[in-house]
Amino acid sequence: MAKKLEKSIWQPYFDAVSKVLAGKRAEIEAAALDLGDQIEAEWLPLLGITYDPKDDLIEIALEGVDHLIPKPREVWVEADGLDLSSIEIVDADGARQIVTLRDPLMLPAPQPARRAG
Repeated sequence: MAKKLEKSIWQPYFDAVSKVLAGKRAEIEAAALDLGDQIEAEWLPLLGITYDPKDDLIEIALEGVDHLIPKPREVWVEADGLDLSSIEIVDADGARQIVTLRDPLMLPAPQPARRAG
C-alpha cells in the first residue's frame, strides 16, 4: 500500500534509502494530462535520490541520466520497510513522476568453454 511522506522527512528519508537502493535498476515514467505517459528512463542503474530543501528539488540520479523534479508537492512510496518498489512524486504542475525499482538481473556465471576432443 502506498504511503504519503511528509515533506519534513524527504531529505533524511532519501538519504537513508539511497544507500540501500544503490545498484537497483530504475524506470522513470512521467504522466501528465498535457503530455500523456512518457518513459524518461528505462531500467538504468540507480545512483541515488536526494531532496534539496534549499532549492526545493528532488534529483533522481541514474547512470547517464539526471532527472530533476523542481518544487515537488507530494511524495508517495510503495515499500516494505526500506525495500522500495516504487516512488511517485507529484510536481508543482500536478504531473506525476513514477520511479519503479527492481533488482538487476543476476546472470549465471560464465562456464568455461569445453574443447572438442
